[in-house]
Parts: sequence; structure tokens; C-alpha cells
Amino acid sequence: MLYTEKIKDNKLFLKLYRKGKYTATEYFTAYYMPNKLPYNRFGITAGKKIGSAVIRNRAKRILREAYRKNELSTPIGYDIVFVARAGIVGAKTGDIEKALLSKVIRNIEK
Repeated sequence: MLYTEKIKDNKLFLKLYRKGKYTATEYFTAYYMPNKLPYNRFGITAGKKIGSAVIRNRAKRILREAYRKNELSTPIGYDIVFVARAGIVGAKTGDIEKALLSKVIRNIEK
């Protein structure tokens, strides 16, 4: 990804959950917060409530791809964490992209 690094530190995930703003869709919940850096940091989680490892990995792949396709329209300088929800199980990548554009990117830009 061009302007994005992965979030690997658990402390950053927890900080976003506690202090970040969030937007929820039927497919995922996105937590975001400015990071004062010239790039974005991005993370994905999918809990066991979603399903088996195969389903959780598919959910993460779909979210990652939707973000990658819309990376250029995402404002720079944010930490973003996506938490997959149960509705993502039967969703297509296009549905996730629409939700990402209409909810998350629009709310970040406000």
C-alpha cells in the first residue's frame, strides 16, 4: 500500500478503541484517529464470533482489498482499525468498498 503502514502494536489498537472516533456499518466497524504522521496506519481484526479461521481470513482479505482500492481517496495522517462484523460473511468486495466510501472516508473528512 502506497501511503499506509500496518499497525502491529496491540497498544495502538487499544488506544484507538478507547480514544478514537468510530463509524459502524453492517459489515465492519472502523475506528480512526489523527496520527500527525505523513502516512496512514492501518489494522484489521476479526473475532471468533465471525466464524472459522477460513471465514475470518476471507473477511480480512476483503477489507484489505477494499481499503487498497480506495487508499488514494482516504485522507492522509490517520490511524484506522477495521473490526469485521458478522454481516461481512456473505458480502462481496464491491459492497464493502461502497460502505467504506460512503461511511468511513466521508466521516474522516469531516
